[in-house]
Amino acid sequence: MLKAIIVDDEAPARSELRFLLDEHGQIEVVAEAASVREAIEKLKEFPCDVIFLDINMPEASGLQFADALQHLKYPPSVVFVTAYSEHALDAFSVNAVDYLVKPVESERLAQAVARVREQVALHAQAQHSERLPVEKGGKKILISIDKIRFVMARDDYAYLQTDTDRYFSTVSLAQLEKRLDGHGFFRVHRGFLVNLSTVEEIESIPGGTLVLTLNGVDEKIPVSRRRVSALKKALGI
Repeated sequence: MLKAIIVDDEAPARSELRFLLDEHGQIEVVAEAASVREAIEKLKEFPCDVIFLDINMPEASGLQFADALQHLKYPPSVVFVTAYSEHALDAFSVNAVDYLVKPVESERLAQAVARVREQVALHAQAQHSERLPVEKGGKKILISIDKIRFVMARDDYAYLQTDTDRYFSTVSLAQLEKRLDGHGFFRVHRGFLVNLSTVEEIESIPGGTLVLTLNGVDEKIPVSRRRVSALKKALGI
């Protein structure tokens, strides 16, 4: 089931759309937001597949938010839900999947959901297909980027850790950091690059720094003191 966030400054509009999506049955609404600022915080806490987004809101508009989302490697799909039809061209310029005019009809919503499902499937296929060349036992292997837990520097080379094995790379950590930009990896230490989606536990240690426990990995990952603040911001804590 796809996960969604509804962003609209009017509570009745959010409630009505949630009702229609629940009735449709293929979308789980994981959060609601009344502003772009709140939506950004909700998105950090509740990663989603699609955002149903109003355009006219206080502080920042839905169009500005949708444009900012495009800077993510794999942004959630955006479906605009608005009372005004004149912004449709602007909406598609920021890669909106669909544009619904209030009051939303159930059949029209179903069409939008079908388009979202198609786009999510294409993004998942693209993400899964992105792989890195590594070495193991003298053989060249391609591993999916989303399988990597962390990357560890070793002189001018690096080791890549998955949940099942460790692989050698002739590419430096600095080069791998550029290659993995936009895939949710964060440089926590001069010797470690971590897949933030795999972080399970954050432990404070004497000296004002942290160590991380990652899903499927026994090894604790140190965080340099200089990177603590940026890491907390990246994790939304």
